[in-house]
Amino acid sequence: MPSEAAEPNHLVAFPGGYTRSVGPVTGRFLSELRDGRMVGVRTAGGRVLVPPAECDPETGEDVTGEFVEVGPAGTVTTWSWVPRPAKEHPFDRPFAWALIRPDGADTALLHALDLGVFEPGAKPPKVLKTGMRVRPKYRAERTGTIGDIECFLPEVTMINPQAALEYRLKGGRALGRFLEGISEGRILGHRCPVCEKVIVPMKGFCTRDGVPTTEEVELPDTGTVTTFAVNNIPDPRAPEVPFVSGYVLLDGAGLTMLTLVAGIPADQVRMGMRVRAAWRPREEWDRSMANIKWFEPIDEPDVPFEEIKDYM
Repeated sequence: MPSEAAEPNHLVAFPGGYTRSVGPVTGRFLSELRDGRMVGVRTAGGRVLVPPAECDPETGEDVTGEFVEVGPAGTVTTWSWVPRPAKEHPFDRPFAWALIRPDGADTALLHALDLGVFEPGAKPPKVLKTGMRVRPKYRAERTGTIGDIECFLPEVTMINPQAALEYRLKGGRALGRFLEGISEGRILGHRCPVCEKVIVPMKGFCTRDGVPTTEEVELPDTGTVTTFAVNNIPDPRAPEVPFVSGYVLLDGAGLTMLTLVAGIPADQVRMGMRVRAAWRPREEWDRSMANIKWFEPIDEPDVPFEEIKDYM
């Protein structure tokens, strides 16, 4: 049997355009759009229709002729995600059609909602939901059509400013002396004349007894991890992510000091682990704690919890 011929495409076209009268109600709406505003019309029952109509769709009565400026912000009442736009659509990437009720209106209008750039076929983003707040994006050049609103965009609800704060810390006598020791590869502390605990880094006074401290004590660069935290936010001082910041009780010290712990996977760091300072090459030393990159494990048995519980 002969194959059937393919059905031809049919096209109805108006080469010179199709001109129609919009009437006073729709005309006012389109004129306001051209000027970057949105209006609705009030019904006899007090409801505001957007887009405006010449009669109340619920009662059939003529509207009052009272125009009310609405929006510009509005609320999404329902939506439909378009993962693969057709050539006739307003975007060549995924977007949403949404019914949007402008503030001050009782009805909603249908328009495109732009949520950003997505790969073809993408699933709807989590931010797309009924109740989300949006605002119109007007075109720079407007002619008095619904297309004068290019699309709607989500209201800004969150920002992520990139900020940095640089400051110079001038240490006092005690801190200056401590950093001088670090610049020489030594860790110095102060012994309290009352409780006799060694405070490191030295502060010039005992935080427990409130008395001045002056007796210097040099401590070894070995110690014990008392407690720690695993961090998943990048830090320029850390070797990788995740990294561990921990409190280390230096041998002979009476207070812990906060430092990085590395040289071991983050999930293997533990309380009671014995560690030693990893010093940078001597030619890189200056008067700062950066001379010690971090503390890393040494081949010694863990310290029992009972011996470090008072330093948590």
